[in-house]
Amino acid sequence: MTPSSWCKRKIGDLLRIKHGYAFKSKYFADDGLYVVLTPGNFYEKGGFKKKENKEKYYTGPVPDDFVLSADDLIVAMTEQAEGLLGSSALVPESGRYLHNQRLGLVIDLEKDQVDKKFLYYLFNTWRVRSQIRASASGVKVRHTSPSRIYEVEVEIPPFPTQRKIAAVLSAYDDLIENNTRRIALLEQMAQALYREWFVHFCFPGHEDVPLVDSPLGPIPKDWKIRRIGQFGKVLTGKTPSKKVLEYYGDYMPFIKIPDMRDNIFVTQTSDNLSKAGADSQKKKTLPVNSLCVSCIGSVGLVAITTAPSQTNQQINSIIPQNESDREFLYFALSGLSETIHRYGATGATMANLSRGKFIGLEITYPDREILFAFHELIYPMFENIRVLQLKNDLLRRTRDLLLPRLISGQLDISHLPIDTGGLGHD
Repeated sequence: MTPSSWCKRKIGDLLRIKHGYAFKSKYFADDGLYVVLTPGNFYEKGGFKKKENKEKYYTGPVPDDFVLSADDLIVAMTEQAEGLLGSSALVPESGRYLHNQRLGLVIDLEKDQVDKKFLYYLFNTWRVRSQIRASASGVKVRHTSPSRIYEVEVEIPPFPTQRKIAAVLSAYDDLIENNTRRIALLEQMAQALYREWFVHFCFPGHEDVPLVDSPLGPIPKDWKIRRIGQFGKVLTGKTPSKKVLEYYGDYMPFIKIPDMRDNIFVTQTSDNLSKAGADSQKKKTLPVNSLCVSCIGSVGLVAITTAPSQTNQQINSIIPQNESDREFLYFALSGLSETIHRYGATGATMANLSRGKFIGLEITYPDREILFAFHELIYPMFENIRVLQLKNDLLRRTRDLLLPRLISGQLDISHLPIDTGGLGHD
């Protein structure tokens, strides 16, 4: 039951939403000063998503009114992918990101009535998002508009309570962001060492090792060229019949390409199999520390299993014969993205690399002494990354459980002495 001090309002009573600018495609580039934001820069449950090497840069003239500032609140007005419509995010920095036409920018906020950070969390609740989706237009791609969003009805607590709710939820997001930065730093350190040793061949003692010719170019003497199939057993996944409902449950992770994005390890999946589903194709089960590689569509993504798992048919996986190969193989396979796309681009609309072609791909393989030295250095970094990913999973689950309870007033924290002093407010 909503506390009596809360009041029902329409979002249009609290703010205005500004449409973005139609940036011209002829100025889009792979690098530049400005990044054009799209609905792809939002997570489904809300929050700003950096697309790393897939950002859309802009090199043309930019109207000053459409350069976003840090902590601007933006809303996805087009459902570029399932679940993104109405998702909100706070811009992380000033002077870099551009307000595209498929996004709305919250302006003219009634600052004495609603806190921006509270509003950010409010937009990412089921109650608000379901209303936005219900009034959207379009069949294949759904769209909303400022006028439709203005009609969404919400329950608003007193301003001090709003700030307390935002402070509690922000504490979880801050911990997640801190862990994410640590993960990124560890991954950068590990990747830099991989490139130094196995791309530039500046490994310990390299001064005394001459380079010799190979099918892949000059490589250190006594190193080898090995095919992917020589590293262990290779499995292609399969999707158990969706018509058999009993095949899906909570017994075993079922990995799909979206589960592999943005992380070294697969620590959670959107779908899981029941025991019956897993048993229906036992030979497809992957043990812990298998390396999954996407070979259809978004090819070249690599991730490592953290539990016995199965995958769909878009993924080929390697069960390494030697545990010490794990970290080396992760980076070596990640570096094959362009090769996989080139050899797999047989379909009319997407790349599709068969198992046969996959196991025949070749990489440079170092001598065991160098490889084991690399494993000894990188293994602790990978384990730290795995632990941090698991911590973030737990933090997200806790935050997502708290969010609807706090925003609805089901969990009343108005009487608690929560410090909101560090919470930004415009």
